[in-house]
Amino acid sequence: MALPIYLSLGSYLRACRAAVRPSDLALFDDGRRRRVPGLRREELAAAANVSIDYLTEIEQGRRRHVSRPVLAALAQALRLSGDQREYLFAIAHPESAPTGTAESPADVPAHVGALLNGLSSVPAVVLNHRWDVMSWNGCAAALLADFDAIPAGHRNLVRMVFLSREYRQLFGTNWETWAREAVSTIRWEAAHHPDDCALDALIREMHDRSEDFSAWWREQTVSAAKPRRKVFHHPAAGSIAMDVQPFAVLGRPELSLRTYTAAPDPASQRALRSLTRVVPAAPG
Repeated sequence: MALPIYLSLGSYLRACRAAVRPSDLALFDDGRRRRVPGLRREELAAAANVSIDYLTEIEQGRRRHVSRPVLAALAQALRLSGDQREYLFAIAHPESAPTGTAESPADVPAHVGALLNGLSSVPAVVLNHRWDVMSWNGCAAALLADFDAIPAGHRNLVRMVFLSREYRQLFGTNWETWAREAVSTIRWEAAHHPDDCALDALIREMHDRSEDFSAWWREQTVSAAKPRRKVFHHPAAGSIAMDVQPFAVLGRPELSLRTYTAAPDPASQRALRSLTRVVPAAPG
Protein backbone atom coordinates (compact mmCIF):
# COMPACT_ATOMS: atom_id res chain seq x y z
CA MET A 1 0.00 0.00 0.00
CA ALA A 2 1.54 3.30 -1.10
CA LEU A 3 1.36 6.24 1.28
CA PRO A 4 0.67 9.81 0.14
CA ILE A 5 3.92 11.73 -0.10
CA TYR A 6 2.90 14.01 2.77
CA LEU A 7 3.05 11.00 5.14
CA SER A 8 6.76 10.43 4.56
CA LEU A 9 8.50 8.47 7.31
CA GLY A 10 11.75 10.30 6.64
CA SER A 11 10.28 13.77 6.98
CA TYR A 12 8.50 12.78 10.17
CA LEU A 13 11.70 11.45 11.73
CA ARG A 14 13.52 14.64 10.78
CA ALA A 15 10.79 16.74 12.38
CA CYS A 16 10.88 14.65 15.56
CA ARG A 17 14.67 14.84 15.67
CA ALA A 18 14.52 18.63 15.40
CA ALA A 19 12.11 18.79 18.34
CA VAL A 20 14.42 16.98 20.80
CA ARG A 21 16.92 18.99 22.80
CA PRO A 22 20.33 17.35 23.22
CA SER A 23 20.01 17.92 26.96
CA ASP A 24 16.93 15.66 26.95
CA LEU A 25 19.29 12.77 26.19
CA ALA A 26 22.00 14.05 28.53
CA LEU A 27 24.34 14.47 25.57
CA PHE A 28 27.71 16.12 26.01
CA ASP A 29 28.00 19.49 24.28
CA ASP A 30 31.10 19.23 22.10
CA GLY A 31 31.02 22.92 21.28
CA ARG A 32 30.28 22.44 17.59
CA ARG A 33 27.75 24.87 16.15
CA ARG A 34 24.45 23.21 15.31
CA ARG A 35 23.21 24.04 11.83
CA VAL A 36 19.68 22.91 12.69
CA PRO A 37 17.79 22.68 16.00
CA GLY A 38 17.50 19.41 17.84
CA LEU A 39 19.56 16.27 17.55
CA ARG A 40 22.19 15.67 14.94
CA ARG A 41 21.62 12.58 12.84
CA GLU A 42 24.62 10.83 14.38
CA GLU A 43 23.31 11.55 17.88
CA LEU A 44 19.97 9.93 17.13
CA ALA A 45 21.70 6.96 15.46
CA ALA A 46 23.86 6.42 18.53
CA ALA A 47 20.90 6.74 20.92
CA ALA A 48 18.86 4.22 18.89
CA ASN A 49 21.84 1.90 18.34
CA VAL A 50 21.60 2.01 14.53
CA SER A 51 24.23 3.04 12.02
CA ILE A 52 24.33 6.58 10.66
CA ASP A 53 24.13 5.21 7.12
CA TYR A 54 21.02 3.22 7.97
CA LEU A 55 19.31 6.22 9.55
CA THR A 56 20.31 8.37 6.58
CA GLU A 57 18.65 5.89 4.20
CA ILE A 58 15.45 6.01 6.27
CA GLU A 59 15.35 9.81 6.44
CA GLN A 60 16.06 10.16 2.73
CA GLY A 61 13.37 7.64 1.78
CA ARG A 62 15.81 5.06 0.40
CA ARG A 63 14.93 2.35 2.94
CA ARG A 64 11.56 0.87 2.04
CA HIS A 65 11.18 -1.44 5.04
CA VAL A 66 12.10 -0.57 8.62
CA SER A 67 11.72 -3.30 11.23
CA ARG A 68 9.54 -2.81 14.28
CA PRO A 69 12.47 -3.20 16.71
CA VAL A 70 14.30 -0.37 14.93
CA LEU A 71 11.17 1.79 15.00
CA ALA A 72 10.77 1.09 18.71
CA ALA A 73 14.38 2.09 19.35
CA LEU A 74 13.94 5.32 17.37
CA ALA A 75 10.69 6.11 19.20
CA GLN A 76 12.38 5.63 22.56
CA ALA A 77 15.39 7.74 21.61
CA LEU A 78 13.12 10.52 20.33
CA ARG A 79 10.98 10.42 23.49
CA LEU A 80 7.82 10.02 21.42
CA SER A 81 4.41 10.11 23.08
CA GLY A 82 2.01 7.22 22.70
CA ASP A 83 0.19 8.94 19.82
CA GLN A 84 3.47 9.84 18.09
CA ARG A 85 4.76 6.29 18.45
CA GLU A 86 1.59 4.77 17.02
CA TYR A 87 1.70 7.24 14.13
CA LEU A 88 5.35 6.35 13.44
CA PHE A 89 4.49 2.66 13.17
CA ALA A 90 1.42 3.41 11.01
CA ILE A 91 3.34 5.36 8.36
CA ALA A 92 6.24 2.88 8.44
CA HIS A 93 3.92 -0.11 7.94
CA PRO A 94 0.89 1.10 5.97
CA GLU A 95 0.10 -2.48 5.01
CA SER A 96 -1.11 -2.96 8.60
CA ALA A 97 -3.75 -0.22 8.28
CA PRO A 98 -7.39 -1.34 8.18
CA THR A 99 -8.74 -1.65 4.64
CA GLY A 100 -12.15 -0.84 3.28
CA THR A 101 -12.85 2.24 5.38
CA ALA A 102 -13.06 4.38 2.26
CA GLU A 103 -16.01 2.26 1.10
CA SER A 104 -17.72 1.98 4.51
CA PRO A 105 -21.52 2.47 4.56
CA ALA A 106 -22.53 6.11 4.59
CA ASP A 107 -25.39 5.47 7.01
CA VAL A 108 -25.36 5.86 10.77
CA PRO A 109 -26.55 2.70 12.58
CA ALA A 110 -30.15 3.00 13.74
CA HIS A 111 -29.32 2.49 17.40
CA VAL A 112 -26.71 5.27 17.25
CA GLY A 113 -29.23 7.61 15.61
CA ALA A 114 -31.77 6.79 18.32
CA LEU A 115 -29.21 7.56 21.02
CA LEU A 116 -28.26 10.79 19.26
CA ASN A 117 -31.82 12.05 19.15
CA GLY A 118 -32.50 10.83 22.68
CA LEU A 119 -29.91 13.27 24.00
CA SER A 120 -32.52 16.00 24.17
CA SER A 121 -30.40 18.47 26.17
CA VAL A 122 -26.91 17.47 25.08
CA PRO A 123 -25.46 18.60 21.74
CA ALA A 124 -24.08 15.58 19.88
CA VAL A 125 -22.86 14.68 16.40
CA VAL A 126 -21.71 11.53 14.66
CA LEU A 127 -18.46 12.00 12.73
CA ASN A 128 -16.49 9.70 10.48
CA HIS A 129 -12.69 9.59 10.44
CA ARG A 130 -12.59 12.50 7.95
CA TRP A 131 -14.63 14.62 10.41
CA ASP A 132 -17.59 14.59 8.04
CA VAL A 133 -20.74 15.28 10.07
CA MET A 134 -22.83 12.18 9.37
CA SER A 135 -25.70 12.99 11.73
CA TRP A 136 -26.53 15.45 14.50
CA ASN A 137 -29.25 16.33 16.95
CA GLY A 138 -31.12 19.61 17.33
CA CYS A 139 -28.94 20.77 20.23
CA ALA A 140 -25.81 20.38 18.10
CA ALA A 141 -27.41 22.44 15.34
CA ALA A 142 -28.20 25.14 17.90
CA LEU A 143 -24.65 25.16 19.29
CA LEU A 144 -22.45 24.55 16.24
CA ALA A 145 -24.16 25.25 12.93
CA ASP A 146 -27.36 24.83 10.96
CA PHE A 147 -26.13 21.67 9.27
CA ASP A 148 -29.31 21.38 7.19
CA ALA A 149 -28.30 24.61 5.45
CA ILE A 150 -24.84 23.29 4.59
CA PRO A 151 -24.50 21.14 1.45
CA ALA A 152 -23.83 17.52 2.38
CA GLY A 153 -20.39 17.54 0.78
CA HIS A 154 -19.33 20.51 2.93
CA ARG A 155 -20.52 19.25 6.33
CA ASN A 156 -17.01 18.65 7.54
CA LEU A 157 -15.59 20.09 10.77
CA VAL A 158 -12.04 20.43 9.42
CA ARG A 159 -13.30 22.39 6.43
CA MET A 160 -15.53 24.47 8.69
CA VAL A 161 -12.74 25.26 11.17
CA PHE A 162 -10.63 26.77 8.40
CA LEU A 163 -13.12 28.01 5.83
CA SER A 164 -16.29 29.02 7.70
CA ARG A 165 -16.12 32.46 9.30
CA GLU A 166 -19.18 31.77 11.47
CA TYR A 167 -17.84 28.46 12.80
CA ARG A 168 -14.40 29.97 13.38
CA GLN A 169 -15.91 32.78 15.44
CA LEU A 170 -17.35 30.23 17.89
CA PHE A 171 -13.81 29.63 19.20
CA GLY A 172 -12.86 33.26 19.72
CA THR A 173 -9.22 33.82 20.65
CA ASN A 174 -8.75 30.06 21.12
CA TRP A 175 -9.35 29.36 17.44
CA GLU A 176 -5.67 28.73 16.66
CA THR A 177 -5.35 26.17 19.46
CA TRP A 178 -8.29 24.11 18.22
CA ALA A 179 -7.44 24.58 14.54
CA ARG A 180 -3.93 23.26 15.19
CA GLU A 181 -5.44 20.30 17.01
CA ALA A 182 -7.69 19.61 14.02
CA VAL A 183 -4.60 19.46 11.79
CA SER A 184 -2.84 17.09 14.20
CA THR A 185 -5.86 14.80 14.41
CA ILE A 186 -6.53 14.67 10.67
CA ARG A 187 -2.84 13.77 10.16
CA TRP A 188 -3.36 10.91 12.61
CA GLU A 189 -6.41 9.74 10.66
CA ALA A 190 -4.57 9.97 7.34
CA ALA A 191 -1.90 7.57 8.61
CA HIS A 192 -4.54 5.08 9.72
CA HIS A 193 -6.58 5.35 6.51
CA PRO A 194 -3.92 5.63 3.76
CA ASP A 195 -6.23 4.23 1.06
CA ASP A 196 -8.96 6.84 1.57
CA CYS A 197 -9.07 8.99 -1.56
CA ALA A 198 -11.71 11.30 -0.09
CA LEU A 199 -9.53 12.04 2.94
CA ASP A 200 -6.57 12.64 0.65
CA ALA A 201 -8.70 15.07 -1.39
CA LEU A 202 -9.75 16.92 1.77
CA ILE A 203 -6.14 17.36 2.90
CA ARG A 204 -5.08 18.61 -0.50
CA GLU A 205 -8.02 21.02 -0.63
CA MET A 206 -7.08 22.41 2.78
CA HIS A 207 -3.49 22.90 1.61
CA ASP A 208 -4.76 24.84 -1.40
CA ARG A 209 -7.31 26.97 0.43
CA SER A 210 -5.77 27.65 3.84
CA GLU A 211 -2.27 28.98 4.45
CA ASP A 212 -2.68 28.23 8.17
CA PHE A 213 -3.55 24.59 7.51
CA SER A 214 -0.60 24.20 5.16
CA ALA A 215 1.86 25.81 7.59
CA TRP A 216 0.71 23.78 10.58
CA TRP A 217 0.65 20.56 8.58
CA ARG A 218 4.35 21.03 7.86
CA GLU A 219 5.03 21.06 11.60
CA GLN A 220 4.18 17.31 11.64
CA THR A 221 2.36 17.34 14.97
CA VAL A 222 0.05 14.39 15.51
CA SER A 223 -2.64 13.48 18.01
CA ALA A 224 -5.57 11.10 18.28
CA ALA A 225 -8.94 12.59 19.17
CA LYS A 226 -9.25 13.09 22.93
CA PRO A 227 -11.67 14.62 25.44
CA ARG A 228 -11.22 18.37 25.63
CA ARG A 229 -12.76 21.36 27.39
CA LYS A 230 -13.50 24.12 24.92
CA VAL A 231 -15.04 27.53 25.35
CA PHE A 232 -17.60 28.41 22.69
CA HIS A 233 -18.56 32.03 22.08
CA HIS A 234 -22.10 31.65 20.83
CA PRO A 235 -23.73 34.73 19.27
CA ALA A 236 -26.98 34.14 21.17
CA ALA A 237 -25.99 32.33 24.37
CA GLY A 238 -22.61 33.94 25.03
CA SER A 239 -19.59 32.07 26.37
CA ILE A 240 -20.14 28.40 27.20
CA ALA A 241 -17.42 26.11 28.56
CA MET A 242 -18.08 22.67 27.10
CA ASP A 243 -16.56 19.27 27.75
CA VAL A 244 -16.19 17.61 24.34
CA GLN A 245 -16.04 13.81 24.52
CA PRO A 246 -15.56 11.39 21.59
CA PHE A 247 -17.05 7.89 21.92
CA ALA A 248 -16.23 4.96 19.65
CA VAL A 249 -19.08 3.24 17.80
CA LEU A 250 -18.86 -0.52 18.29
CA GLY A 251 -18.55 -2.34 14.97
CA ARG A 252 -17.98 0.87 13.02
CA PRO A 253 -14.41 1.95 13.80
CA GLU A 254 -14.57 4.81 11.30
CA LEU A 255 -17.39 6.48 13.28
CA SER A 256 -17.43 8.33 16.57
CA LEU A 257 -20.17 9.93 18.63
CA ARG A 258 -19.06 13.33 19.94
CA THR A 259 -20.98 14.91 22.82
CA TYR A 260 -20.80 18.47 24.15
CA THR A 261 -21.74 18.81 27.82
CA ALA A 262 -21.68 22.08 29.73
CA ALA A 263 -18.92 22.48 32.30
CA PRO A 264 -20.17 22.43 35.90
CA ASP A 265 -19.96 26.20 36.39
CA PRO A 266 -23.41 27.84 36.72
CA ALA A 267 -22.85 30.30 33.87
CA SER A 268 -22.14 27.57 31.32
CA GLN A 269 -25.05 25.48 32.59
CA ARG A 270 -27.43 28.43 32.22
CA ALA A 271 -26.09 29.35 28.80
CA LEU A 272 -26.58 25.83 27.44
CA ARG A 273 -30.10 25.60 28.87
CA SER A 274 -31.00 28.88 27.20
CA LEU A 275 -29.61 27.64 23.91
CA THR A 276 -31.39 24.29 23.90
CA ARG A 277 -34.85 25.33 25.08
CA VAL A 278 -35.99 25.55 21.48
CA VAL A 279 -33.90 23.59 19.01
CA PRO A 280 -34.27 22.69 15.32
CA ALA A 281 -35.80 19.34 14.58
CA ALA A 282 -33.29 16.53 14.20
CA PRO A 283 -32.83 15.09 10.71
CA GLY A 284 -35.01 12.11 9.99
